Amino acid sequence: MTATDVHRTIDAVWRIESARLIAGLTRLVRDVGRAEELAQDALLIALEQWPRSGIPENPGAWLMATAKHRAIDDLRRERMRARKHEALGHELEMQQHSNGGTLEASVDDEIGDDLLRLMFIACHPLLSTEARTALTLKLLAGLTTAEIARAFLVPEPTIAQRIVRAKRVLAEAHVPFEIPRRAELSGRLSSVLEVIYLVYNEGYSATAGEDWMRPSLCEEALRLGRILAGLAPQESEVHGLVALMEIQASRLRARVGPAGEPIRLMEQDRVRWDRLLIHRGLIALARGEALGETRGPYLLQAAIAACHARAVTAADTDWVYITALYDQLARANPSPVIELNRAVAVAMAYGPAAGLELADRLAAQGALRSYHLLPSVRGDLLARLGRFAEARSEFERAADLTRNVRESRLLRDRAAACERGEI
Repeated sequence: MTATDVHRTIDAVWRIESARLIAGLTRLVRDVGRAEELAQDALLIALEQWPRSGIPENPGAWLMATAKHRAIDDLRRERMRARKHEALGHELEMQQHSNGGTLEASVDDEIGDDLLRLMFIACHPLLSTEARTALTLKLLAGLTTAEIARAFLVPEPTIAQRIVRAKRVLAEAHVPFEIPRRAELSGRLSSVLEVIYLVYNEGYSATAGEDWMRPSLCEEALRLGRILAGLAPQESEVHGLVALMEIQASRLRARVGPAGEPIRLMEQDRVRWDRLLIHRGLIALARGEALGETRGPYLLQAAIAACHARAVTAADTDWVYITALYDQLARANPSPVIELNRAVAVAMAYGPAAGLELADRLAAQGALRSYHLLPSVRGDLLARLGRFAEARSEFERAADLTRNVRESRLLRDRAAACERGEI
């Protein structure tokens, strides 16, 4: 195996094992920043040694052992410098007793719980949404700072600063490495779900740049969602989010044409939808619905996605039922964006005039003034009503508002079609 092959293997191992590694080390050192440093140290040692010695039979365990021994050495040196030999001895004795006799065991047990704790730390409400997203991708997805910056089209120093500040905030607040108590669990879990879905949405519909989608972000969000579903199997909304992402991910291949141009949902070739992902999503949806009497926002969105997935053709879509689901979603999680999606469903179920009435009401409220999909929806409904001049103006305004180059081209093409009197 060449040095290049070894480095590729190390990269792959790191992407798979880093979250588990950092989680176990955080439990030991109680500092997520220090845990990441120790994990990175182990990675550097692997980069130095593996090209000479070869890839270990269990590379993940090798990294864990290397980082763990360094962590234990650090702890011992710190205690010795502070002249707390007795305290150290007592602490080691207690940890050995509670972990089957060895300090090393403290990072080998309860790996699932450690990952769950790390998710709750990375998505802590003390942090801004941007910081939570960056820290989650860094710690749990194993992405580099440069990869996160590229994914969100943000300068790398900006992402680095967010991550550094986030670690400092968590350290200064002495955030405990624990799963929240039942009274706090719902709010904290919603923060974790929000971050995962934000990552997924950025991959599914990129807010800016040349690409319509960033599938790698969808893959990372799905991976995190699946891990979370395994760690919190009794939480219905976790399964709802996984179901939603699985079903939406089934359309990824059909959402772009040969030149990377966007293809709208109703125009997609459904033969290209991934039936395995749809099957996985429907199973997750059923699992989530079986856990509670009421469906939360993610389960409702997954149910809407399932309606599209079950329709063999676009004409088979049950828009009346989708409208009813959006009615429930608007009550469970009221927001202007959900109301806009509801307007689209109403238009498909009851005609464009009914949908336009709702969209016009949203426009009058002003909450979505800078949201490009509002004029895009209004343009579509106006065109279906034969009001082509107004529709063209709306499509052009939507094209001016979006920062995604592919989407802007699509909207300008639709404006040109309106000028020709076409839908």
